[in-house]
Amino acid sequence: WDVEPERTLTGKIEDTGTIFLTNKECPFHCLMCDLWKNTSDEPVPPGAIPAQIEWALERMPPVKHIKLYNSGSFFDGGAIPRRDYPDIAALLKSFETVIVESHTKFIDERVLKFNEMLDAELQVAVGLETVHPEILPILNKRMTLNDFRNGIDFLHRNKIRSRAFILLSLPFLLPDESEEWAKRSIDFAFG
Repeated sequence: WDVEPERTLTGKIEDTGTIFLTNKECPFHCLMCDLWKNTSDEPVPPGAIPAQIEWALERMPPVKHIKLYNSGSFFDGGAIPRRDYPDIAALLKSFETVIVESHTKFIDERVLKFNEMLDAELQVAVGLETVHPEILPILNKRMTLNDFRNGIDFLHRNKIRSRAFILLSLPFLLPDESEEWAKRSIDFAFG
């Protein structure tokens, strides 16, 4: 776990906790990702994720905002068992904001079910990385810009906030080109 200051939606800087959950490796194997580190060979059994969260919360100083980062997508049933959602939500009842990461492939009814269990505001972070038409496929994200748009639209239609990860330095491009594509990616994400 870690705690660091982060800008909130209101513009205030507040401490935000991050819990790094140990789990099986993400099935996507994206080129730029390091989520394969510190993973287990098999999916964790039911109850293991709530136990990890409880362990971290017992040691973490009080914060209002919490991120749950696992070795893949929070809403991937092979990573976070759905039967653990109620226990996870109960552990997070004191937070104002709960932030999880997900690939667009898993942004569907699972998100809505988990959101219904939370007292906090749910935010879902998605790795867009880039809108560069040649680089995005090379990153092996197995996601198109239309997939990103559809996932984010689903979240917004259901009044769930989103975050996007953008790569500032793209592989295979010069720094000036990377900067331009990062700006285009940010514009696309906000659009």
